[in-house]
Amino acid sequence: MPAVSDAVWSAQGTTPDAIEAALRELLKERHAENGGYVPARVLNMVAFVDSQWSGEIANRLRGVGRYHASRTIVLSYDPARERLDARASLAAAGDPQPGELAPLRETVVVEIGEHHLDDLVTIVDPLVVSDMPTLLWSPHGHPEAVDALLGLAQAVLLDSIDEPDCHEALERAEALTRRAYVVDLAWLRSTPWRERIAATFDPADVRPELDKLAALTVRHHPDSTVAGMLLVGWLASRLGWKPSPLVAHGGALEGSAHARRQEVSVRLEPDPTQQVKGLQGLTLRTASKLQLSLDRAPGGLRAHRIEPRGDEHEWTILGASRGEGGVLGEGIRQALLRDPTYAPALRAAKAMLP
Repeated sequence: MPAVSDAVWSAQGTTPDAIEAALRELLKERHAENGGYVPARVLNMVAFVDSQWSGEIANRLRGVGRYHASRTIVLSYDPARERLDARASLAAAGDPQPGELAPLRETVVVEIGEHHLDDLVTIVDPLVVSDMPTLLWSPHGHPEAVDALLGLAQAVLLDSIDEPDCHEALERAEALTRRAYVVDLAWLRSTPWRERIAATFDPADVRPELDKLAALTVRHHPDSTVAGMLLVGWLASRLGWKPSPLVAHGGALEGSAHARRQEVSVRLEPDPTQQVKGLQGLTLRTASKLQLSLDRAPGGLRAHRIEPRGDEHEWTILGASRGEGGVLGEGIRQALLRDPTYAPALRAAKAMLP
């Protein structure tokens, strides 16, 4: 349901304390108007964005569905800006009827310049709700801003695919895991693929095939090598493989991992026809000749399975893709959860760096 009740405040040349006071006043006004208006109190989100792309980020945040942060603080950065301007709004998804509650979601946009960078903590600290966890997101890079604000955050949202260099992407992600809980959109995009692999080997009569995995090929967007490495890293960390560095060969990356019983050949192939970030497909093969292939297809994933005796099965897994809005929404939700499999997969992926 679209927001139908907004309260807005704005000021030029303001201060963080004035913004925080305005937010409190807006909340009082909303509650006085109708006692059913109550502030949502689950999660702060601090987004550091380049001002020229702030509209794009706003659109992305509008597409996350019910996973909006309770209070979103957008630091809109323009290096040439001298003055601190701000705009705050409170939105409810509907007018509460007697006996009902309507949670209010708060958005604060603070326009800052280069000379404000040394005061980021001073600017943000009064604006976050202190009894809620805080998620930090800087979609346009700016690692210095992230580092400055890490003391206020419990979780960091990033997209390892955005970093063009695999080494830097994985090094940065691992460095952040030592200081906060990391939610990586590159990792979340692979969730349907990981779920389907796990489901394939879940039946008791198929599970022994996990120890017989002999070859893995991952096909990915040309700029999404990190996504492929994280998927291989996930299998390696869950199955106890010891991966070796991959080597460039014919446009792909090739190598192996040492499993309990045999070597597993690993190949990462860029697919120049893929239009969206992430994975295009994968093929798993065991020593007993069981083979599973998954590929993107209209409406979901196309699965092709060849049994050891040669029988073939093909079907479509509907609804596997959530789109970028769904991935971002899941990333915000994950800030309140803890996925114990990402960090081990990340470390295994680092071991495969060429």
